[in-house]
This record gives sequence, structure tokens and C-alpha cells, in this order.
Amino acid sequence: MTAEREQPGEDLRSYAPIGDGRTVALIGLRGQVDWMPVPDLDSLPIFARLLDDADGGFIELEPTVAYTVRRRYRANTNVLVTTFTTETGTAKVTDAMVTGVAGRLPWAELARRVEGIEGTVPFAWQVQPGTGLQTASPWLDDTERGVIIRCGRTALAVVGSEHGPDKPDSRGTRLSGAFTTSKGSRHMLVVAATHGEPLHLPEASNVDRGIDRTIAGWRAWSREFDYEGPWAPDVRRSALALKLLIFSPSGAIAAAATTSLPESPGGRKNWDYRYAWVRDLAYTAHALVWFGLREETHAAISWMLRTIRENGPDLKVFYTLDGRVDRETQEYEVPGWRGVGPVVTGNPAHGQLQLGVFGDLFAICRTYVDAGNILDIDTGQMLSTVADRVCDLWRRRDSGMWELPDEQHYTSSKMGCWQALNDAIMLHEAGQIPGGIDRWRVERDRIKDWVDAECWSDDLGAYVMYPGTDRLDASVLLHAPSGFDRGERMSATIDAIAEDLGAGPLLYRYTGAAREEHTFVACAFWRATALACVGRRVESIALMDALVDLGNDVGIYAEMIAADDNAFWGNLPQALSHLALINTALTLRQLAEPEEIDGH
Repeated sequence: MTAEREQPGEDLRSYAPIGDGRTVALIGLRGQVDWMPVPDLDSLPIFARLLDDADGGFIELEPTVAYTVRRRYRANTNVLVTTFTTETGTAKVTDAMVTGVAGRLPWAELARRVEGIEGTVPFAWQVQPGTGLQTASPWLDDTERGVIIRCGRTALAVVGSEHGPDKPDSRGTRLSGAFTTSKGSRHMLVVAATHGEPLHLPEASNVDRGIDRTIAGWRAWSREFDYEGPWAPDVRRSALALKLLIFSPSGAIAAAATTSLPESPGGRKNWDYRYAWVRDLAYTAHALVWFGLREETHAAISWMLRTIRENGPDLKVFYTLDGRVDRETQEYEVPGWRGVGPVVTGNPAHGQLQLGVFGDLFAICRTYVDAGNILDIDTGQMLSTVADRVCDLWRRRDSGMWELPDEQHYTSSKMGCWQALNDAIMLHEAGQIPGGIDRWRVERDRIKDWVDAECWSDDLGAYVMYPGTDRLDASVLLHAPSGFDRGERMSATIDAIAEDLGAGPLLYRYTGAAREEHTFVACAFWRATALACVGRRVESIALMDALVDLGNDVGIYAEMIAADDNAFWGNLPQALSHLALINTALTLRQLAEPEEIDGH
């Protein structure tokens, strides 16, 4: 394919993420880095042309003549290889966020290795720091060891080998250079960064070896998770994408790697997803256990339970990646992707009551126990208290899974409370938590009876979004796998949702959402999972086949996909999208007959 610069804002499908367990860089089809927060994923980004075309900052590396491009990840890694072909030759660029001998480096190190394959290819590169969303002004610091880029408390060094650096322009902040590849040539460009601490100046030869070490590290990790089943390449790529969102200093799992990418051309729904949602962790724990990834499972669950206790007593919808409750939302004076603002940090959903989160919490713990693990005494007591709290809270209105300003008795929220008490009972019977199991049973059954009586519409043949409405809600589909309903009513609801919310294989989140936003990727996979759970496996497999073709060229999914042209919208890579793909494949592997999924 060819790759041309668009103004302003690149096609979101063009981005491929790489990362090191602490931050993520997004690399476009032209070899440009348009997003990289430093030092952490949730830091203000020094490279953010994704949101601020004029002053956001970028790293460019591409041929200076016309070219075509193809790319892929190195097998079983998050190391990206981009091959550029011109009339005079071919060269490939290997991009990695380098890891150290003992794991994650204590600084950020983006390494770009350029190898000549055939003929000659002229390249140029630029490193232009941004303003941190208009919060700082970068400058060049000419030190005895070389020119350092500084922006606020962040310091960056640009080093390399055979990379043809130009003499810095003292009046600007941009570093640049040029070189020409030939068959067998090897050039290195390295950007190292720290924040509020000394800056290590890496040697290019060490970084070159570090790329190979990083490839070996990713492959060692990939060998540890067990998945040999349907849609294996798609599942493995989604698992690797999910690994990029696991914040290794704490074990938290970010919902996405970006902030403020719009859900619709009209803006307004521009959120910061660089937080750890309890909901996402529930689905992640399920996948990690299935994959046999003991370390990530324990780290994520231990972090979540400790964070909940430390920020108690009320369970929050999400937490910061370092385990705090962030109540601040700030808007920045930058235009946003393609001028669609606002650009924000923080998320206003932090103070909402979302009853479904209780089901997510108990699902996490039950998954952990079912895998053969044991809860600690403090966690058991906390969960017992939470279960009692659910018995009282389930009758209240809430904001629902979709964090809506209109509080209602959302059906999926009540189903989530049913799930919480059902799992609490199972955990009690397994000897993992104390408490009043008799009360939990009574309230669990009351919730079931209430939903059956109040949330079912004979006219629509479906569970409605909330009592008294004719609106439908795709999040109800989550409660086929939860076990709330795997019978005729859920099967009929799937059909009603597909008719009302469907756009080909894709789904909108709820009735009326098509006027506000694009289809939500995870919902489409939830429909496939629900079909499998109600016994409609042939339909589920066909839908899954259609959905795995909708990722970008390297298998990455954003939050939303436009039904008319399959364009990406919303933040990316989106954990919930990749988790939904993984869990659909796992469910089908569990429920389908071998002959039904042969060849997938």
C-alpha cells in the first residue's frame, strides 16, 4: 500500500502500537510516531501529533522519494517491521520499545533499526518534541555530552549510528538527519527519555542488541500462554495487544493507550481511557486464566483488590494505573484529532454509581478461585461486606455500564448484581469468603424475578434497556456468558438487538446510539459469544469469521468502527475490543464441537 500524509490527523487504522510495559508508542504507515507519553502511559504526551497537528510533537523516519509500504509484527512479538520499497531499492525498519536484561528498562527507549535489503533508499528523519498539550515549551540544551531536548521535567536524547545527524538549529527544537541505505547496510536511530530523573545516553550498538533481546523476550512470553484453537493468529495478536496495556509497575490494566480520540465526528464523547476499569479487569482475568498466565493474573487481581481496600469503602468504576482515585478532569487548548475536540485528561465517570461493577468484582475473584487459587482473609471479609451492600443497592437507579447521565433501573445493572450475589454464594460454598449466604440467595432470586417481570417486553420479544422503555441495550448480551439467561428469552433478545442495533456484523451500544456515535466493537463480539451460549454455534462462528476481518492490517482494534466505511473511531488499542475477541474464541472453543470450528 502507499502511505500519504493527510491533513490534519492520520487515519486511525494506520497505527500500530509498540510498548515496554510502561508506555505505548503509536507508529503510522509512514513510519511516524504520533503518540508516545513519557514516562508512563497516563503521562502528558511529549509526542502527540495525533491530537495536536501543529504543536503535538512527532518522530518521523521515511524515504524521501515515492514508496510503497507493507508491515507486520515480528511473529509472537510487539516489535514492528515496516518494509519500504522505492524505484531504486527496498529497506526495512524494525521498531521496538526496548526492554532490558532484567525486564523493563528504567527509562523509555524507542529503537529504530533500518536495514538495506536491495538497491538504495534515501531516508530522512526528524524528532520534534511537542508542548505536552500546551503545558510546556521544549528547548534544546547543548551539553558537553551532546544536544538534549528538554520539555518541562522530561529530557530526551537522540542518538544512533550511521544516521547522518544534521547540526541542530539553535533557533528551533527539532533534531533531524538523513542517510541512504544500500544492500546489507544498517542504521540506528534511538530516542531515550526520562522524566524528573537523570538521563541515560544509550550507545547505539547496545540498543541494536537490545532490539534482538526485546524480540526474544516477547517470544518467551508468547510461549508461556497456551492457546491452540480457533482463530489462533487473531487470539494471539489480541493477547499481545492486551499485554501492551498491562502497566507493569503496578499490574493494572489500562482500558486503552490514548485519550480524547472522538467517538463521532460531532465530538463531545472524547474520553481519557488510560485508567484501569474493574469491568475490563474481570474480562482480562478470565482470558489470563485460560491462557495459563499465572504472573499477570496474580499481579492484576492483587493490585485491584488492594486498590479497592485502600480507596474504600465504596467500590469505584475505575482507578488510576498507580491505584488512586482521580477526581480531576482537565481540558486542553489543542484542536484534537482532525479538529474534533475536546482534548481532556481525566474521566467524569469516576463518581457514578454503576451497579454492574459489583458483578465484575466478584467475577474476578471467582475466576481466580476457580483456577485453584486462594483469597486472603482481608479480601474475603471485604467481599462479604460488598455482597451485603449489593443486597441493599440493587434496587437503586444507576448510570449503567455505558456511564450515561440519565439514571435508570438498567437491566444489565440488575443482572450484574445477580451475578455478584451468585458468585458470592459460590465463593462462600468454596470456603473463600464468610457471610450471610442465606440472605444472598434470597436477594439473588429476588433480582432474577424482578428482571423477569419488569425488564422483559412481550411486544419486543426482548429484555429492554430498563423497565417501561422500548429501547434495547447490547450490554444485556454479557449475561448469557454470566449465566443469568442462556435460554429462549436471551436467544430472542439477541435477534431483537441485531435487528435494532445491528449494522452488518457490527452493533451499536443502545437504541439511538447511531445518531451519536459509531458501532462499538466489543458489542459485536458479545453478540457472537451470546449466540454460542444459547446454542446457536453455527451463527456464532459465522459472525466471528466476519469480525476478525475488521481489524487493521496488523490485527489491532479501536473502540469503534464506522458502519459505512469501517474507519476506526475512539481510543486505541482498546482493551475491551481485544478482550471481547479473545473471550468469544475461548467460549467457542469450549462449547463448539471440533468439526464445527475446524479450519478457523
